Amino acid sequence: MTNKSNEAELQAIVQRSFASTNTGGTLYLVATPIGNLEDMTFRAIRILKEVQLIAAEDTRQTRKLLTHFEIQNRLVSYHEHNREASGPELIRLLEAGQSIALVSDAGIPAISDPGADLVAEAVAQGITVVPIPGANAALSALIISGLPTDRFVFLGFPPRERKGLNKLIDRLAHETGTLIFYDSPHRVKKTLAVLTERWSGRRVAIIRELTKRHEEAIRGTVESCLSYIEENPPLGECCIVVEGLTESASAGGDSDNQMASTDWWSNLSIAEHVGHYESEKQVTHKEAMKLAATDRGLSRRDVYQALLE
Repeated sequence: MTNKSNEAELQAIVQRSFASTNTGGTLYLVATPIGNLEDMTFRAIRILKEVQLIAAEDTRQTRKLLTHFEIQNRLVSYHEHNREASGPELIRLLEAGQSIALVSDAGIPAISDPGADLVAEAVAQGITVVPIPGANAALSALIISGLPTDRFVFLGFPPRERKGLNKLIDRLAHETGTLIFYDSPHRVKKTLAVLTERWSGRRVAIIRELTKRHEEAIRGTVESCLSYIEENPPLGECCIVVEGLTESASAGGDSDNQMASTDWWSNLSIAEHVGHYESEKQVTHKEAMKLAATDRGLSRRDVYQALLE
């Protein structure tokens, strides 16, 4: 038998976001552009104009956005260093009936930022939480990476310390989904160096300055992308999209077999790589180019150009 308190804990709590019976305020999670202001949605602008308060990660950054769209609502700060003081006050205002829009510096709030804590507390207090969708760096990077999108894992910023990063990479060694990281421009080289040591031959895409004038996508193996980054230090925040463990690598069992299955061609030139498929697999030149391009994480145009050179 279960007592009444246990029964209550087992009951699902249903939020009907726009029910007329809702009391109290609403916490809106408003996505903002990740670079291009044209990515701001009509709904986001309307909500920011209608709420009583806007809570921002960086009020200086958000003020520029509000000024551009002629939004004059009250703006307060809510970030990593003041959330313990600001969070309870925002919850109090919501319970008192005020509606609040939460925004981050860019993209969807509550992803890899303290907004998640505010959302959790609002949900715990029975406050209505409504998403206002929009731009997102992780998903934008994924869909242009050229890597599989049917299954993926978002991992936020990787650990700063090498020991912590090594542990994370080890835990993900058998993950078959595509992996998405955020990284800063001065740390991305270190992250790629560890990936090169552990996952030689894996395909990756480094996406930076999304939606901005200098948007750039660097695609290839971890080795080739690391080499490019070493010669061309990036500016701006980066997304690292990494190929998951492939079925052929999984069939190999241990890490040594995985390594052998992914980088057997690493000592071959592109011409030798293409020639291998033509002679060993008895495929056409065009098909051999396609297979070599897939192995190396390159486009067929890149392979064709390399053969010409």
